[in-house]
Amino acid sequence: MARIVQEQTTNRLLRSLSQEAFKVIGPYVVSVDLPVGRPLVEAGKPIDHVCFIESGLASMVVVSSDGNSIEVGQIGFEGLSGYPVLLGVDRTPNRTFMQVAGRGLELSTSRVLALQDQPEARLLFLRYIHTRELQLAHSALAAARYSMHQRLARWLLMCHDRLISDDMPLTHDFLALMLGVRRSGVTEHLHVLEGMHAIRSTRGSVRILSRRILIDIAGACYGAPEAEYERLIGAEMSGGERPSKLRGKVWLS
Repeated sequence: MARIVQEQTTNRLLRSLSQEAFKVIGPYVVSVDLPVGRPLVEAGKPIDHVCFIESGLASMVVVSSDGNSIEVGQIGFEGLSGYPVLLGVDRTPNRTFMQVAGRGLELSTSRVLALQDQPEARLLFLRYIHTRELQLAHSALAAARYSMHQRLARWLLMCHDRLISDDMPLTHDFLALMLGVRRSGVTEHLHVLEGMHAIRSTRGSVRILSRRILIDIAGACYGAPEAEYERLIGAEMSGGERPSKLRGKVWLS
């Protein structure tokens, strides 16, 4: 049964595990619905479960003591929530919640930590955490050195990487919250991207018209963490599979 689940899942980390490692957790993963807004990690509370996301999009958000917040990371079918437990941390000040509804495979923290005894699995998770650190570092770089429309293009590309459809249910208000800017600024720059025929924005939705144009706009602030993921984890897919076999396009293309 464990092997059947592994072959059917779209989560890239689970598919990258060896069959031996997956047998350790396969009988214990639970398929769960992930509606919009569902918390996956609560700030300051023990992380009892991790979730290997199969579809949808989760946001990691930092919230300051005075109530300001900004997104510091995205998680989709390439990763899992609650990964600080893999570093020996039982809780985090950051919170993670579903931004776009989907499904996932939930596993208790104790079960996922049992994989630490599997050297290949431990190495895989450490490499994944490395790519998470790179995503955060490049988010800081983008915020400090790149223009708003470049940051917006990068963020839309990151969403597009993790969602199956070109039609992404993203509101202007939510885009503003995630980017840490005023709503009027997001609306203005969405119009700029529309004028360049990269996207079409409507109320509550952004449709990607040309990924290539978005990549050109984002420039150097997009691509390095994604390339590192492919180098370290993408090549380890079961049977050498590439992302295109799972969702119809390859990151960075």
